[in-house]
Amino acid sequence: MRLLVTGATGLLGRELLRLAEHEVIPAYHSQQIPGGVRLDVRRQDDVLDVLRRVRPDGIIHTAFDQADWVTTADGAANIAVAGADARLVFVSTDVVFAGRAAPYDEDEPPCPVTPYGAAKAAAETAIRAIAPSAVIARTSIIVGHDGRSATERLVHAVAAGQPGAFFTGNIRCPVHVTDLASALLELLTSDVTGVAHVAGPQALNRLELGRLIAIRDGLDPDTLPFTPGLPSDVRLDSRRTGKLLTTRLRSPAEFLAGRGLHLAVGQEGAR
Repeated sequence: MRLLVTGATGLLGRELLRLAEHEVIPAYHSQQIPGGVRLDVRRQDDVLDVLRRVRPDGIIHTAFDQADWVTTADGAANIAVAGADARLVFVSTDVVFAGRAAPYDEDEPPCPVTPYGAAKAAAETAIRAIAPSAVIARTSIIVGHDGRSATERLVHAVAAGQPGAFFTGNIRCPVHVTDLASALLELLTSDVTGVAHVAGPQALNRLELGRLIAIRDGLDPDTLPFTPGLPSDVRLDSRRTGKLLTTRLRSPAEFLAGRGLHLAVGQEGAR
């Protein structure tokens, strides 16, 4: 399979490049990658031209910009139109939901309350109409293993004395980037269509996640400042998709386990 990965310079994109056993073509916008192609997903003519030249059998679309509707929403539609002959896996987000006390499963309709969530929900709607055989893979906070994820960078920055705080009222189901990339590659070659939830099985607030990262990295978790923040409990129920995968989606308590781990965290049962 010839696989095109958009957003290939990002945390998830790089992990997909590392794990994929296919012929992979990385697509980038500004940060060039050897062997890759420059792609501006905002421009339909550019997307059509690149896909005509690359002729991918599969596409994993990870590119987004939280602050730009055109990149996130229109860009996904442009990929779906131009890649009509390719197997498409679109990476969406848990913030297509507003939040509530109960987890969300794959059959729940989006109900976003942020501009980014609305852009991703619009992208999902467009892809369902344009490419009904595509996979819409919703995920949550992505954590890495080399300090590159946003949460890891924040933990280290705050521990070094820079301003910042962790929200105790913001609850998600974090997933490890390797688990997520492996699951997306599985979904690419599966016969799954429609929405798939690919998040971790453990719900944590931002402070709990930050403390686990601090412990793993030998930092003092008790020094991390926190604030309630706006209440936002968004948990993805990934049990249905998880039964279709050989990839095991680990909990943060497992993939961030380190010496001296003693923190009681989160709520089990999101899976």
